[in-house]
Amino acid sequence: MKDFAGKVAFVTGGSAGIGYAVAEALGRQGMHVMIAGINEKNLDAALERLLAHHISADRVQCDVANRSSVQAAALKTIEVFGKVHVVCNNAGVGTGGSIGDVATKDWEWVISVNLMGVVHGTEIFAPLLAQHGEGGHIVNVSSMAGLVAIPTSEPYCATKFAVVAMSEGWRLQLAAKGIGVSVLCPGFVRTNIGDSERNRPPQDRNERRAPEMRAMMNKLLDEGMNPAMLADRVIEAIRDDELYIFTHPELKQMLEGRFQAILAAMDKAARSPALKDHKPQDLSGFASPAVTK
Repeated sequence: MKDFAGKVAFVTGGSAGIGYAVAEALGRQGMHVMIAGINEKNLDAALERLLAHHISADRVQCDVANRSSVQAAALKTIEVFGKVHVVCNNAGVGTGGSIGDVATKDWEWVISVNLMGVVHGTEIFAPLLAQHGEGGHIVNVSSMAGLVAIPTSEPYCATKFAVVAMSEGWRLQLAAKGIGVSVLCPGFVRTNIGDSERNRPPQDRNERRAPEMRAMMNKLLDEGMNPAMLADRVIEAIRDDELYIFTHPELKQMLEGRFQAILAAMDKAARSPALKDHKPQDLSGFASPAVTK
């Protein structure tokens, strides 16, 4: 998708952080922007800022963990702007803790927002992007934590790994319909995800995570990338139809270490006496995202 002017974008978690920055960047490209979020007061403030920047925008309350809520937000977007061309599934939360200290309700919360929120956003909006025949693009927000595990952040990492995998598969499915799919994997960005527990009822909040770990994560977030810079990178990637969107090239070494360990383990399997009689299957019919941009 090369031309943004006059087209329509839908951004979840659009009232702050990465979501707001992406919404503003798309708006500056001439798009009409619908920002979605769970806190109506924050949405109102974000919409006021967008309008002050002369961006055509509106807002809709939306709980991405609830499929019916996302469906209603999609219908509202069509009602206001007529079509949708770009979807950014950005809304996300984070929690964690030592093994055994993460309650089932914490796992369920992170999965419902980070994983199922992306499922809802993609499955509901993909047909809307396809039906007008003008092409479109979906950006699913993962993380470097979707490619490299972080101890005590297993719920977050598990969902972000899933977003990478789903995006790779959906890209192959949607390409024939003229819809591009990208997965955004940033490092630390100046957002308030470190305080995402604020959106939960007090009785559901997880206060068991080690204070020193929370302090370190919040410091890294405070020192992180300006979301506006990240948003400009997203614009580049949509134009170039990139599958993987990286924003922190200094983290390449982390990926190399993991990938080298995986390849070394495959080499060890190839030398394994236990597998000497294994007959390789013909998997040529399976497409690989590695051959796409």
